[in-house]
Amino acid sequence: MSGAEEVNVLELTLHGTKVGYLTGYNDGRNVLAFAPEFTENSSRPTFTLTTHPEFPNVKNVLAKPWSRRQRLHPVLSNLLPEGALRELLAQYLKIHTDNEFNLLARLGQDLPGALIVTAAEPDDIPGYVLDPWTKATETEVKNDPNQFSLAGVQMKFSMRERDGRYRTAESGDLGDWIIKTPSTVHKLVPLNEFTAMRLAQTAGIDIPDIKLVEMDSLDKLPAINLPDEEFAFAIRRFDRSGGKRVHSEDFAQVLVKYPQQKYDGPNYEQIGKIIYQYTGDSLGNTQQFARRLLVNILLANGDAHLKNWSLVYPDTVTPELSPAYDIVVTRVYMDEEKEYALNLSKNKDWYKATFSHFKNWADKAGIPWKAIKPHLDDTLEKARTLWPESLEDLPAYHTHKKQLKEHWKMLSADFRIRTDS
Repeated sequence: MSGAEEVNVLELTLHGTKVGYLTGYNDGRNVLAFAPEFTENSSRPTFTLTTHPEFPNVKNVLAKPWSRRQRLHPVLSNLLPEGALRELLAQYLKIHTDNEFNLLARLGQDLPGALIVTAAEPDDIPGYVLDPWTKATETEVKNDPNQFSLAGVQMKFSMRERDGRYRTAESGDLGDWIIKTPSTVHKLVPLNEFTAMRLAQTAGIDIPDIKLVEMDSLDKLPAINLPDEEFAFAIRRFDRSGGKRVHSEDFAQVLVKYPQQKYDGPNYEQIGKIIYQYTGDSLGNTQQFARRLLVNILLANGDAHLKNWSLVYPDTVTPELSPAYDIVVTRVYMDEEKEYALNLSKNKDWYKATFSHFKNWADKAGIPWKAIKPHLDDTLEKARTLWPESLEDLPAYHTHKKQLKEHWKMLSADFRIRTDS
C-alpha cells in the first residue's frame, strides 16, 4: 500500500479472551476497536462495568470504536502512573509524558487488574481494525528490568517478595506487592498509612495484608532521590492471587473520568448506588462502603477520591467491592484541611458530618437505612473503644498522633472520639 500512513497497533486480552485492538495514529488519535469474539460473547469477562452483558445500553457502548485524541480512553488512561512516576518512565522512554499509547505499550505486562497489552503482529491484525489508508508497522516496546505500573502521585512500585527481599517485577512477571517509598514532600508517610490502615481494620474495614519494610530490603529501585527514612509501606496486591491476575478497576474507570477529574462531578451517592445495584454481594458491599465513608471522616482522610475506590472481578464477570487501600491521615500534612474528597449528601465538611448525612446518602442511593445504621454504629463503637489505646502502639509520628486526637475532639457529637489526652 504505497503512501499509506503507518500506525502502531496493540492487542488487548483479558483472561485469555481478546478484547480488541488499540491503534495509535501519527496525529495523536488512539482508537480501540472491540473484537467480535468479545462483543458477541455473552459470557465474556468484564473489561469495565459498562461492558458487562447486563449493563444498560451495553450494545451501544460496544457498537462503535472508542476514539480519543492524545489521551487514551479513561478506562485505559487510568491504568497508567501519574506524577513523578510517569515522569520517570517517560524520561527513560524518551517520550512526552502525554504519550499514553507508548506508556501503555511499555507497561502492558503488569498493569493493574488482569488486562494484558502486547504489540500486535502486523500480519495478524484483522481488517476491521485498520482504515483503508493505513498500514500497521512493528510496535517497538522498550524493556528493562525495572517494570512498574501503578496509578497514583506517590512513588509506587510493583514488586515481588522473595525471602524477605523485594525487587521490581521483570517484564512478563507479576508483582505481588505494592511498595510505597517515603515521600520527598511529607514526613513519614509510610508510618502514617500503616497506622491509618491498621486503625481502619480494627473498626471493621476489609484491607489486604500490609507491612512496613526496611528500605535496604528493596532491590533494583530506579535512581530516585529519597529522604533518609527507614521504612517503606507495603500492601499486598488484591488484583493478584496465587500468581494469577484478578481483574479490577477504580471508580474513575467505572464513571469514565480521567485521573485529573478524580475529585470532580460524581459523589458518594453515585458510587453507593452503583455498588448496591451492580455488585454480587450488593448489601454486604454497600455496608462495607458505608463503614469506609465513616472511617475516612474519623481518620481525617481527605483523599478518598474516585481512584481510591475500586471494584474487583473474582469470577472474571461479577463486580465486588475491593479491599480498602490508600487510607492516610491527610490532615496532618494540610493544617487547614477539613473536607473529604467528594460530596456526601451535599456536605464535604468532616466537622459538620452527622448520622443525618449518612441517612440522606442511603435514601438518595436507594439503600435501606435500617441495613446501614447498625454497621455505622458498630464502626463507631469499635473506633471509640479500641482506637485510643491502639494508636499508642502504632508507629505513626508522635506529632501526627497528637493531631489525630485533636481531630477526634472536633468532630460532631455523633462521631466524636474521646481520649484521655
